[in-house]
Amino acid sequence: MTRTPLLRLDDLSVDYGAVRVLDRISLSVHPGEVVGVVGESGSGKTTLAKAVLRAVDSAAGSRILVDDRDVTRLRGRGLRLWRRAGVVQCVFQDPLRSLDPGVRVADSIVEGLRIAKVSAQESRRRRAAALEAVGLDEDLLIRVPAGLSGGQRQRAAIARALVVEPRLLLLDEPVSALDAASRDRVVKALIALRDARGGDLAMLVISHDIGSLAAMSDRLVVLDRGRIVEDGPTRRVISRPEHPYTRLLIDSVPLIHTPTANRPSPVPARS
Repeated sequence: MTRTPLLRLDDLSVDYGAVRVLDRISLSVHPGEVVGVVGESGSGKTTLAKAVLRAVDSAAGSRILVDDRDVTRLRGRGLRLWRRAGVVQCVFQDPLRSLDPGVRVADSIVEGLRIAKVSAQESRRRRAAALEAVGLDEDLLIRVPAGLSGGQRQRAAIARALVVEPRLLLLDEPVSALDAASRDRVVKALIALRDARGGDLAMLVISHDIGSLAAMSDRLVVLDRGRIVEDGPTRRVISRPEHPYTRLLIDSVPLIHTPTANRPSPVPARS
């Protein structure tokens, strides 16, 4: 018997005009689980994230359940209230564009809390906790985004998502635009964050970089041309891929380490 998934996609399809971008995607993400979605450009990864956020419409028959609530049915005020509740938060690929270039980092991080009318004292407490979680120095808060390095900006973007205390964090190519040193820092920050939240924060990490996903994910979902071709524990997928496309992705990476291999799964094994 397993815990109820925090996120469940049932036959999720998305069409852009006459083109089917996602074709009957079914997957689940449990509390405390980090699921990596890997695939080449054009495989439908970003559309998957947008569908979960309700930024694009899904085709008839699709279901997106968050805490057993079908959010595909939400419209108007109900959809706005669900988004403002902050259960699902997204970290985008380019923080230089997703953070307001003219606003200090301190103000950007707590912007969502101001919209939710959270008190200044509580906002400061949450901001401090989020900064500690991502390993970002408070001295950097007075700067605008252009005054930070790429890795610092991405950690600031993650902190901004964390302050609203989400249960599911969507990360769309969180390290692909960073240099090797910054990529390593952000991956380590995400691993530390995953382990520090006591099993209540789930992550769906989208990337074309299977090496980075191997370092932080419990499960890997391989997406090819809008369809899932493989889904399994990270260590198994990396060491014994079952689909030729997965093998192709793995062979493109010189060396893959999987520190998650020894981490207990947050999802009880099925009998």
